[in-house]
Amino acid sequence: MSAYYTLLKREQHADGGCTAYYRSNIHAQGAWNPHEQHMAPATGILCAELEQFMPRDDMRIGRVSLDIFGLIAFGEFSITTRMIRPGKTIELIEAEMCAEGKTCIVARAWKMKTSDTRAIAGLEDLPVENPEYLPDWDGMRCWPGGYIQSIETRAHLDRRAGKGIVWLRNQLEMIKNQATSSFVRLMGMVDTANGVVPRLDPNEGWGFPNLDLQIHLHRLPQGEWLGLEVTQQYGEDGIGLTSGILHDTQGPFGRSEQILTLRQF
Repeated sequence: MSAYYTLLKREQHADGGCTAYYRSNIHAQGAWNPHEQHMAPATGILCAELEQFMPRDDMRIGRVSLDIFGLIAFGEFSITTRMIRPGKTIELIEAEMCAEGKTCIVARAWKMKTSDTRAIAGLEDLPVENPEYLPDWDGMRCWPGGYIQSIETRAHLDRRAGKGIVWLRNQLEMIKNQATSSFVRLMGMVDTANGVVPRLDPNEGWGFPNLDLQIHLHRLPQGEWLGLEVTQQYGEDGIGLTSGILHDTQGPFGRSEQILTLRQF
């Protein structure tokens, strides 16, 4: 099976951290610039490093916060993962992606101790219609780049500019010759939320790239399909916001936010 990335080597550090060296391929290519990676698979590879760093059976990742420092260069790059705040019930870990001598993305994840709270569980976000009942949708083809070509998309009929529900799936592994967990597979598509209900066609002379991606998870996702229930809003002073409720085929599992810089070409 094809993959977004190839692992070149891995180095362990004396302080417990590690650095992994990767190479991206055409499937990870971005939509804004042919010489950059798309933030979606870049999120996935960072989450793969965060997931496998000092794992504990009694903890899971509850939040991933990613800040984009600049262009995510295509080709070879490194990810250095370290412990920021160890603890018995909560831990903060960090993964820094660097390419061409520059920091591209810094991702921090809160890991939280799990317990049985089924007796008090309750959700306000509602399930949405599953993808098997929806038609294929080619609305993402307005975006260029290898990543967009790698995903299958289906949309609810009431989807419109600024608001709607789109389901995504891909058949690629995140890392060549390694099995991809549901967590990594679905996290590796969340950033696509910024392109599924754009208020403007990307060919109309405006750009709206995001500077961050915040993901909060009230449970771990399952399966291959990611449902994005998205609202996109533009302010009057050059700043916008893309907000999403995240679904898998079992129901909602979390939320995402992306702050946007609105720019006229």
